[in-house]
Amino acid sequence: MTAERTVDALVVGAGPAGLAAAIELRRLGIDRVEVLDREPEGGGIPRHSHHTGYGIRDLHRLMTGPRYARHYVAATLVAGATLSTGVTATGWAGPLTLDMVGPQGPTSITAGAIVLATGARERPRSARLVPGSRPAGIYTTGALQQEVYLHHQPVGARAVIVGAEHVSYSAAVTLRHAGVTVVSMVTDLPRSQTYAGFRAGAALRYRLPVLTSTRVTRIIGRAHVEAVEVTAADGSARIIECDTVVFTGDWIPDHELARRGGLGIDSGTRGAAVSAALGTNRPGVFAAGNLIHGVETADNAAIEGRHAARSAAGHLHSPASTPAPDLPIEVSAPLRWVTPNRVCSTTDVPPGARMVVWSNEFVRSPQFDISQGDSILRALCSSRTLIPNRPRYLDASWLADVQLSGPPVRIAAAPR
Repeated sequence: MTAERTVDALVVGAGPAGLAAAIELRRLGIDRVEVLDREPEGGGIPRHSHHTGYGIRDLHRLMTGPRYARHYVAATLVAGATLSTGVTATGWAGPLTLDMVGPQGPTSITAGAIVLATGARERPRSARLVPGSRPAGIYTTGALQQEVYLHHQPVGARAVIVGAEHVSYSAAVTLRHAGVTVVSMVTDLPRSQTYAGFRAGAALRYRLPVLTSTRVTRIIGRAHVEAVEVTAADGSARIIECDTVVFTGDWIPDHELARRGGLGIDSGTRGAAVSAALGTNRPGVFAAGNLIHGVETADNAAIEGRHAARSAAGHLHSPASTPAPDLPIEVSAPLRWVTPNRVCSTTDVPPGARMVVWSNEFVRSPQFDISQGDSILRALCSSRTLIPNRPRYLDASWLADVQLSGPPVRIAAAPR
């Protein structure tokens, strides 16, 4: 038999975005706030990401991942929110009602507002269609960190990392901690995509060899990985002996619950489509963190969680009676996506008063042209190269000039 209960606000996901949302909801005076997570502990990915660099933007201090996760879990409980772990949301029983299953059996929870903060995941080898055999010794960064830091398992001796973005270097730190030598980092792009200072520090400390404009085209091995084949842009191929392969980056939001509920999904981010207020196309349902983009840092996700909480609290105090306008914001190549990606009000301001865009290509000294039909809303110039697999932030003040009855807004980027 399914138990039924109600709360004022329900948060799905106990990572930085979800916990920050719960804390903010309680600070704003929302009484019954509950956070659900399918993992046995709250805290999200930072729980098993032992390097430092967390908390700079949201907490204004430098912390390791586990300490950062513990901080948010403790702050959530101190704030008076309920944290329910080992609970999986399985579907929707109504516009603001979720079905779930956990240690207490099946439960149906109805909320006045829902914040979805289910995060993102790296696409595994199978989703990237890398051919070859199916041996043991293949990981994503998250799986690797859980094996090393949570389960204290050995993972090999010689590793190839697929990818050269920021999270790829995090994987290299984890491998070094486990006593594994990184024999190569492989990226199909012309250069690494992490931050210059981090790249230089990693090169000096770990002496990471990076193969650019190169792809892993085959995995070799029977019971366990024995080698990989890599192919350069000119078609030349060679074999690299290794016993571990780590696929990094290539993020996709964990959008299954949002899809099940019929929420709008943006074709670029592949996550929940949201307005500047981080509202979805269903009144009372909001989304934050890496569910709406793949992927931002934990501190930025937490800031978005707070923003979504403020919007959810506003909805609880004054529920919308009619659907808001839903004008899409689109991008042109080489941009891959933008978030927020809907305009529902010209007075709403996105988190940090900025838009986030993601590029597929390097663009030197880019100019961003933001237009609606034949009207140019803003031309934004930058001297900083636009880099794939890294967010770029754009001033969002032009949202006030959007005509809600007009055509979609479009953002384009090109070198000046």
